[in-house]
Order: sequence, then structure tokens, then C-alpha cells
Amino acid sequence: MMASTTTATAAAAFGAASAAAKPRGLGAALCPRVPAGGRRRSGVVRCDAGVETQAQAAAKAASIAALEQFKISADRYMKERSSIAVIGLSVHTAPVEMREKLAVAEELWPRAISELTSLNHIEEAAVLSTCNRMEIYVVALSWNRGIREVVDWMSKKSGIPASELREHLFMLRDSDATRHLFEVSAGLDSLVLGEGQILAQVKQVVRSGQNSGGLGKNIDRMFKDAITAGKRVRSETNISSGAVSVSSAAVELALMKLPKSEGLSARMLLIGAGKMGKLVIKHLIAKGCKKVVVVNRSVERVDAIREEMKDIEIVYRPLSEMYEAAAEADVVFTSTASETLLFTKEHAEALPPVSDTMGGARLFVDISVPRNVGACVSEVDYARVYNVDDLKEVVEANKEDRLRKAMEAQTIITQELKRFEAWRDSLETVPTIKKLRSYADRIRASELEKCLQKIGEDALTKKMRRSIEELSTGIVNKLLHGPLQHLRCDGSDSRTLDETLENMHALNRMFSLDTEKAIIEQKIKAKVEKTQS
Repeated sequence: MMASTTTATAAAAFGAASAAAKPRGLGAALCPRVPAGGRRRSGVVRCDAGVETQAQAAAKAASIAALEQFKISADRYMKERSSIAVIGLSVHTAPVEMREKLAVAEELWPRAISELTSLNHIEEAAVLSTCNRMEIYVVALSWNRGIREVVDWMSKKSGIPASELREHLFMLRDSDATRHLFEVSAGLDSLVLGEGQILAQVKQVVRSGQNSGGLGKNIDRMFKDAITAGKRVRSETNISSGAVSVSSAAVELALMKLPKSEGLSARMLLIGAGKMGKLVIKHLIAKGCKKVVVVNRSVERVDAIREEMKDIEIVYRPLSEMYEAAAEADVVFTSTASETLLFTKEHAEALPPVSDTMGGARLFVDISVPRNVGACVSEVDYARVYNVDDLKEVVEANKEDRLRKAMEAQTIITQELKRFEAWRDSLETVPTIKKLRSYADRIRASELEKCLQKIGEDALTKKMRRSIEELSTGIVNKLLHGPLQHLRCDGSDSRTLDETLENMHALNRMFSLDTEKAIIEQKIKAKVEKTQS
């Protein structure tokens, strides 16, 4: 059920605060790409710092005022539990030119989470940013307002107008959002069905959140259950058999574009010896390649790869010799975390042409996001550029078999989805349990005090007083035992869960516990305190 609308005054005030209190700072660290040959101005000193400080203080005051107004109207606003939502774009919905502007480096995930949870309607957040997707998972106090705030945050971070972003974004809610994450973790939403790297990236979201303390209870459990789903799909189906990764698809694509008789004799160059680069070498070996030149910032990582992979000759070249190495290569794989382009049209034009036996064109296979090779390189007659979006040509093969495997995996995902939703449903009874216990304890303490006053302090020894207190506590515990047992559920049995929720609503009515209003007031109070700090 959608939340009921609050008063016009509260809505207007809260909406104004949402606009006034947008996060600052991440855009500077994760700015849009600079066009090839362009320069980004830096070191500019603002002279109106005092004015800006006053504006920030005013925005903060407006935010606190709006939150307080929101709290007053809580009984008429959103008497539902918070929504889980995912807002994002992927290789299926947006081109790489847009994805790279929204990419968030792994070391900046905690900062992004902090900024997202500082938004007025966002309780919890997580960021999953890879070469194929940029997705934000949130728990939102209000679906509509929360989505609007996240989209505005994405727009400000990337420099892309919100109206343009919405043409490529997908937005999913509650069970649909959870199912999507489980499918992502299982490799069902990947460009390459069943690829294993995405599961490692989902695990990294959890590790990063644990280290920074940024993940909330719902998001943390959802991601952990997604990891379980991903593991089960890979171990209980054959979805991973014959599956290729982005790196192996890149190697496959390069060999498809080379003359068939010359593929293995092509001069291979890899720029970047990270995880993706290492996988490129692994798949070159699998295809029978005997030599690869690796350009990397440090030699230590290349030495480690050379020690591990004995079946191929690995030649190291420092970063300063990158263009000299490219001049001697027929195929250039790029896989670095560089925020700026490594190859532009000018760089490609300066390179000598390759031999006609290799097709007369140098291949640039760029699997980096943001991209390492500018699209303008393809304007050079003797150069061809391929990025992650071009890998679709490789993975279209055996499409029918891939769809069959995906259907097998959906059964497991549905099972894990039911487990997560049952767990989340079971959390609804926790506030009622606490409220009922507190209600009973208040009555016990009040009646105990009356009893002790009638008896008189002088007539009681410490042992007698303790015995009377224990008697009152024991009576309350025995009376509450039955109701509390019917409020506890592990979420494993849907029938028991339905009965538990019915019991919860009945107890709320009988004892006027009003837990729904208490929950929303508690959430708003936490938001106010966070804003004030």
C-alpha cells in the first residue's frame, strides 16, 4: 500500500528542505570526464565563503524545521514500513558514455553511502558500481520523495540533467528490487550470463559497508542473502559451465576481429595488470597465445602474474613506455582505473599502421569504465575501437542455452527471495514486543510502588522487598509468555508468519500500543538528530 499524504504544509516544508539539503562534495572527487585534449580548472579559491557558510546554515535549519514538521504529521503520513528500492542503470539500459560519468570508485563507496543516508527520506544505502552497472540500493521512508532525492543526487554527481537520466534509469521496489539484486549476484543480469566476477563485487559491497559501518540492517541482510543466492545458483545449476567473463569475452572479440589464420601470431599488449587484466592474460593462454607485453605502473604485480602463469612469455614495460609498446602491438587491451583517457585520436594517428596480414587496423579493446580509449580513435583509418558494450556480439552465441540455464536459476532465487521477505516481515513484530513489555513493566512498577507504600518501608526487610519485586516480575513474565510466543517467528513458515502478524495487529488494538506511529516518529527523530550533528 502506498503511504497516505501528509498535510500540504508539511509536504511543502519537507520538499523545500530536501532541495536545500542536497549532499555536497562527492562531485568534486567524482567529476564528469574531461573531453580529449581538454583541461579541468582547479585551485579556484571562492571569495564568498562567508556567504556560502550562511547558506549552508540556513539550509540545515530549514531541513531540521521541515523534519520536525514531518514528525508532527507522522500520524497522517506513511503508516507503512519503509520501502526497499534500487535506482540505477546498466549495460542493458544506458551507454558506456553515461555509465562512466556515474561510476563511483570502490574507495569512495563509504562516502557516497554517507551522502545518500544524509538525504531526508533515505534511511539506509549501498552502492554497486562496476564496469557494467551503477546501482544504488536504499531503504526509503517515502518512496516518491526518496527516489526523487536519489535521482537528484545522481544528477548532481554526474552533471547529467535529471530529465535525461530518467530516460535510462530503472527503478524497482521491495520484492522486485530484492529479486533484481539476487539475479545480479547470480550473474543472470550480467552481459555474460553466469560470470563470476559480479558475485565478488557484491561481496565487496558488504565488506566495504562493514569496514565503514555504512550498511543498515535491511540492506546488509539483503546483500548477504544475495550472496547466498549467487553461490547456490552456481553450485546447484550448470550456469557457470562454459560461461565467460568480461575479460574472456574481450579476448574472444579480439580474435573474432583478427584474420583467422593470424590470430595467435598477433602482437598482444595489455595495459593494466589488475584483476581484469590478469584474467585477460589467463584467457590469452587458454586460446594458445604464447607472448604478451604488459604495461603497468609497477613491476611487482607483473612479476607475481609471471610467477603464477608459466605457459606464456610476459614482457614488462613501464607506464612511461606505453605509447612505444602500443606502436609495436597489433591488439591493445586496456584495463586500468584511470579517470582520464590514455588514447585519443592524436595518439592513434601517431602510431604506425599494422601489417595487412593483421587486417591493416590496430585493435583497441577497452574493458575499462571510465573508458581508457576515446571513441574518437575509431576515426583513424587504421584503428578499430571496441568497449564493454561491444561484447554483446560475443555473448549472443548460444542464447537459447543461456535462457534455459537462467530459468533453472530462477527457482533458487525465488526460494531465497521468500526467505528474505519472511525475515523482513518478522521484524514487524519487534516494536510490538518491546511496547507490550514496556507497557506491562510500567503497570507492574506502579502497582508495586502502591503495595510497598501500604505495607510501609519499616515493616519490610531487604529480603522481603526483593521477594515481592521478584513475585511481581514473575507474574508479569508468566502472563506475557503466551502473547510474546505468538509474536515470535523465524520467518521460515509463511502460515505461521501470517498468524504472527494477525496476532501483532490484535495486540496493538487491545493495548493501544500505536507502534506504527512510534516507529515513524523514532525514524524522524533519528534523522533530526543526524542533521543537527
